[in-house]
Amino acid sequence: MKPVGTRLIFAAAAILSLGACDQQEAPPAPGDASYQETLMTKLIDAKPGDIIEIPVGRYGFDRSLSLTVDGVTIRGQGMDKSVLTFAEQVAGAEGLLVTASDFTIEDLAIEDTKGDALKISDGKNITIRRVRAEWTTGPKTENGAYGIYPVQVENLLMEDSVAIGASDAGLYIGQSRNVVIRNNRAEYNVAGIEIENTFDADVYGNVATNNTGGILVFNMPNLKQPGARTRIFDNEIYENNTRNFGHKGTPVASIPAGSGVVVNSNDQVEIFNNDIRENKTANVIVASVFSSDIGQGDMQADFDPYPDSIYVYDNTFDGGGDNPDGLELQALKLAVAGPMGRIPDVLWDGYIDPQGGDPQSVLCVQNGDAKVLNVDGPNNNKNPRIVDDGTHDCAFEKLPAVMLKGPLAE
Repeated sequence: MKPVGTRLIFAAAAILSLGACDQQEAPPAPGDASYQETLMTKLIDAKPGDIIEIPVGRYGFDRSLSLTVDGVTIRGQGMDKSVLTFAEQVAGAEGLLVTASDFTIEDLAIEDTKGDALKISDGKNITIRRVRAEWTTGPKTENGAYGIYPVQVENLLMEDSVAIGASDAGLYIGQSRNVVIRNNRAEYNVAGIEIENTFDADVYGNVATNNTGGILVFNMPNLKQPGARTRIFDNEIYENNTRNFGHKGTPVASIPAGSGVVVNSNDQVEIFNNDIRENKTANVIVASVFSSDIGQGDMQADFDPYPDSIYVYDNTFDGGGDNPDGLELQALKLAVAGPMGRIPDVLWDGYIDPQGGDPQSVLCVQNGDAKVLNVDGPNNNKNPRIVDDGTHDCAFEKLPAVMLKGPLAE
């Protein structure tokens, strides 16, 4: 299956990997630091309605940039043509921090930031289009945590963008509402695409490959809001087998290499019409926060740690589960499938809400011959078992499409 826009994203990634050789006959010169003061001044002096153009070139910065004015567009000439490099950054926590609404950023690249590449906070009506966030020396713990990082935003469109090398999540959307994430590429991050504590997200047409985990949908305790209602569809999620290089103690540090889609403590998640293959631990993982080391000791009283209404249907699964990450998962595979077998396409930790939950309230799978492995987490994995007796042959009411509002409405 090739979702709409995939070939365009592959083509963009190929251009990037070749260093845009069709545009440059020689390696780019070191970042042009003379542009730093020019762009900083434009951002400080910006007024609503301004379009700040980034010309073709490679420009060096040694400190963070910021924008606090609503209604501004930052526009480069292409993610392979207008490059902001922060390889010599000595001050600031991000490459570019935006705290504004009605904001658009498009057609540029942000490279090698000390912390997050692009962070957007507390805004509405945000468009991120054809932006590349990359750490160019490969996946390393020393890289910044987040590539493109909108948090506490509402009405967000992120499309045709690329994230490479983030030590947490390449494309991260947190504590937000009403978001569409489409036709992007995430590669060599710990988490390729992560939806966390967010209501109403559509994630489609994306390519997630060579990450530790391809696409994550999490609810974490002790944040301003929970999340629910995420649709993951028409994506390619394959070969997410890169070793976990996240910082110890962070939620993603517990993600096993070889994870395709991971749902943790979230509700009403649909996973359908995806091409999910060759993720060596499992193609889909459904878990409670109790299966990680994060947040168990100090969860707020109203936090719901149990996943509910997870619906997996009509995906194409191929391979995967044949070489899971870590000794415990290797032992699990051996116990349930033998030395030449594989973990089934859907791995579930087995946690159920004691207040009236049951297996069918947690997980429904209508996906051909795909099976569920219940690892029996509540009993310390004493009785892991492949469930193929129809227990999870059920359905939930399907979620409506996310409709962007106002100026982003289609």
